[in-house]
Amino acid sequence: MKQGIHPENYRFVVFKDMSNGDSFLGKSTTPTRETITWEDGNEYPVIKLEISNTSHPFYTGKNVLVDTAGRIDKFNKRYKKEAK
Repeated sequence: MKQGIHPENYRFVVFKDMSNGDSFLGKSTTPTRETITWEDGNEYPVIKLEISNTSHPFYTGKNVLVDTAGRIDKFNKRYKKEAK
């Protein structure tokens, strides 16, 4: 690997899936101000995810559409075909 191109400040963070509430501990360099107390009793920064492997249809095998921000309605409203 090339020297000096990779970040040095990796730290443990909790990733929280906002669509189903599942959380997991990992490492990241992403800055965040919120913290959460993890299962081991330590406090870690938390990064909120809209979707993760625990809620994504490809990984869960469920063909459920997760629309957390109304994107489908927004798309349909914007590109709705008008009758002529």
